[in-house]
Amino acid sequence: MKFSFTKMQGCANDYIYLDCRTSGVPENIVPLARKLSARHFSVGADGIICICAPETPGADGTMRIFNADGSEAQMCGNGIRCVAEWLHVHEPACAAKPVLKIDTRSGRKTLTRMGEELWQVEMGAYSTRAADLPAVNMGEGPLVRCPLTVDGKTWEVTCISVGNPHCVTLVPEVDGLKLEAIGPAFESHPNFPERINTEFVEFVDRTHLKMRVWERGSGETWACGTGTCATVAALVEQGLCPAGEDVHVALRGGELTIRVLPGRQLLMTGAASTVYEAVIEV
Repeated sequence: MKFSFTKMQGCANDYIYLDCRTSGVPENIVPLARKLSARHFSVGADGIICICAPETPGADGTMRIFNADGSEAQMCGNGIRCVAEWLHVHEPACAAKPVLKIDTRSGRKTLTRMGEELWQVEMGAYSTRAADLPAVNMGEGPLVRCPLTVDGKTWEVTCISVGNPHCVTLVPEVDGLKLEAIGPAFESHPNFPERINTEFVEFVDRTHLKMRVWERGSGETWACGTGTCATVAALVEQGLCPAGEDVHVALRGGELTIRVLPGRQLLMTGAASTVYEAVIEV
């Protein structure tokens, strides 16, 4: 079977994008995601994102995201900017619109084009409640500065839901961390029955952070939009970063700018670009 795809990236968070607006999500999406995402053996990506027909009135499209292991995620902050960029380029009805609305498994998101390959996303409100992650054996919340024992070591974590679950922990420096050794134990910790995304954060100053991330279903990725939002939200909750101001987060693949608005609403700004388009036979 031959099909066309677009390879896109936001802060090096790279996915294979399929136009599924007419055909729907392929029936074999799980094995397809596993096969095509395998780096060095195939196209290589953090997963597959399907651009589908809108599900709600007034929306411009729907995003479905499948991780490299085939599991489906609710939301991807870098991915949704790429979906908006794809629609802007490939869908004439969207080309002239400064604002796009995209349905996701965590609700509709509104995106504003800020410049060439630059999008701002209204990510919605975050929560620190255990039930919203979900998390167990940690109290009901707010899950701010909670102890979490992982492989015999106790970490201080803040758990944030931004439509998908995140566990944020401050570390002295991120560059020397061996995430492949510690990430899997966080991801599969029994306190998180649906697994967890984990952000390791170095505090530079009140408006500048460095972050590395271990994503459930994909391992370490060079960026995570929802994880960056969760990180800034966690540090605002701890009083380390200011609400209402831009916070710049340096990731392995680039920089994202996050602002926490009243009502715990999150605003994310970052780039989205096409790497190449191709046809593959599988």
